Amino acid sequence: MQTAAYAAATSRAPLAPMMIDRRDPGPDDVVIDILFSGICHSDIHQARSEWGPALFPLVPGHEIVGRVSKVGANVKKLVVGDLAGVGCMVDSCRTCEPCAEDHEQFCEAGTAWTYNGTEMDRKTPTFGGYAQHIVVRERFVAKVPAGLDPASAAPLMCAGITTYSPLVQWGCKAGTRVGVVGLGGLGHMGVKIAAAMGAEVTMLSTSAGKAADAQRLGAAHFALTSDRAQMKPLARHFDLIINTVSAQHDYADYLRLLRPYGVMAVVGVPPEKVPVSANALINGNKRLAGSSIGGMAETQQMLEFCATHELGADVEIIAAKQINEAYERTIKGDVRYRFSIDASTFAQ
Repeated sequence: MQTAAYAAATSRAPLAPMMIDRRDPGPDDVVIDILFSGICHSDIHQARSEWGPALFPLVPGHEIVGRVSKVGANVKKLVVGDLAGVGCMVDSCRTCEPCAEDHEQFCEAGTAWTYNGTEMDRKTPTFGGYAQHIVVRERFVAKVPAGLDPASAAPLMCAGITTYSPLVQWGCKAGTRVGVVGLGGLGHMGVKIAAAMGAEVTMLSTSAGKAADAQRLGAAHFALTSDRAQMKPLARHFDLIINTVSAQHDYADYLRLLRPYGVMAVVGVPPEKVPVSANALINGNKRLAGSSIGGMAETQQMLEFCATHELGADVEIIAAKQINEAYERTIKGDVRYRFSIDASTFAQ
C-alpha cells in the first residue's frame, strides 16, 4: 500500500511530501485511515537527530487517530468504521515478562516504535502518523470511545498517557496535592487529568501569562516559579509532582516542595544530565521517579477515563503544509497546547 506522507530526508531538511510504502496487512493487523496526527516535541527531536542518529527518510507522528478501514481475520476488538488510536508503539515480542504484564513499552526484545525504528523483523523501517494510512497489529491499536473529538483525542495517545500513567502509579485521588511543572502539551493534560481525579492541583510555571489558562484547565492554584515569595509557602506541600519540563533545570528546586515520602515523577527529558543531591532525597524520604508512556491496557483505560470526564487536548488544527512552521512555534512555546494535523491535507 502506498500512502501520502510528510517526511524529513535528513536531520537538516524541512519536512516535505513523500509517498511511502506500508506493509501488506496480515491476519492480526488493522488498517487505519488517519484523521488527525498530533505534533509532539519528541517528533522534532527525532527528525533533527537531537536524540542520536535517526533513520532517514523519517516520517514522524505517534499521536494518531483515524477510522478502521480493514481488519485481519484474527482481529477481535475492532471492526471497520471504529474510531481507533495509535501511540508510540506498533509491536513488541508479546511473550516476555513485561509484555505479559501489559508493559509493552519495556519489551525485553525491544519495542517496535511507531517511527524511527523497525518492525520486529529488525529490517523493515517504521513510518509514523504524518500520513494518510497506517497498518498496525491489533494489540497496539486502542479503541477511541464515542464522545471524544478525533482532533483532540489524537494527542491523548502520547501526552494523555504520559501524564495519566504516573498519576495512577503514584495513587492520585481526591485530596492528593499535585504539582504540575510546565504548562505545555504534557502539562496541560497533566492538570486536566489530575483535576478530574479529584486532586488539588497547583500549576508551577515560568510564565505568568498562563495563570488564567491553568485555572481554566482545572488547577486550583498557580505559582510563578521565578517568584520566591510565591514558591516559599509551597515548601513540603505536595504529595506528588509531575515534572513535564524538557529544558535544563534544577530538580532540587522542586524536590524541596515535596512532603515527606512525596514523589516527583519526571516525564520531560532535559538535554543534559541533571545532578541530584542525595540529601534532597534523604531529607524527607522523598522519591525521584521516571515514567515512560504506558502499556496498551493502561492506554485504553486512559481513553475511557478521558471520555467519561470529557477530556481532550486543547488543539490548533493545521494543514500538512504548516508542519515546519508548527515545529518552530512548538520550540518557542507558541501553541496552546498541541498542534493536530488534518491528515486529509497530506495528499494536497
